[in-house]
Amino acid sequence: MSAGGERSVLLVGGSSEIAVAIASRLAADGPVRPYLIGRNRDRLTEAAARLERAGCARAEVALLDAGDLARHEGAIASAFEHSGGFDLVVIAVGVLGAQQGLDADPTTAVEVMRVNFVGCGSLLLHCLRQLRAQGGGSVVVLSSVAAERPRARNAIYGAAKAGLDALAQGLADAYPSSGVRVLVVRPGFVRTRMTVGLAPAPLATTPQAVAEATVRALRGRAHTIWVPAGLRWIFAVLRHLPRPLYRRLPL
Repeated sequence: MSAGGERSVLLVGGSSEIAVAIASRLAADGPVRPYLIGRNRDRLTEAAARLERAGCARAEVALLDAGDLARHEGAIASAFEHSGGFDLVVIAVGVLGAQQGLDADPTTAVEVMRVNFVGCGSLLLHCLRQLRAQGGGSVVVLSSVAAERPRARNAIYGAAKAGLDALAQGLADAYPSSGVRVLVVRPGFVRTRMTVGLAPAPLATTPQAVAEATVRALRGRAHTIWVPAGLRWIFAVLRHLPRPLYRRLPL
């Protein structure tokens, strides 16, 4: 892991605006050496340049598709070996789509489930194994408030995020003495390129706000946060509404 006060950070889904915002926010507190993994070299290169401008060290970049499950173990192991380990891993892999439910393109629906749960879950497993092997570290898992209770308008995306959320929390609870901390972050609607063209939901937020809340939580002992924080109490109510009432809400 890093020496001399520098924090080594692995961004899985390295072109994610939220992941980049988290690393940039960390750089405001001290030196950060980022390593970016993603499927699009141009976007990774652009993200690395943004991180440099934010004060991070020059980023290493590696290509990996979340759907290429056979390469996950080797790619994550290579990243840890090349960097000498990581203090923090941010899992920020995800795609949005299939909002039409049963009327969505079947291929798109399966892709949303495959990337957001199977692919992302596989990457999480390999990162957690590496962190445990090195003796500790932290992992941030970007979930969604959609994981709390999937809604009719995004049932497929919500169900996939619910699977990832449950996996992250369950693994954290299974290995409390491993030295590895798991922080699950559940943002609401975030204004990013992934949500361009969609009508913002109430309490819509930004990558920078998610980053600020995440870095603040990493200083404490939280295992789950909602962004904005008020969504926690809103979904505490929504989670327990009877289904006939819940399905009538304009969510």
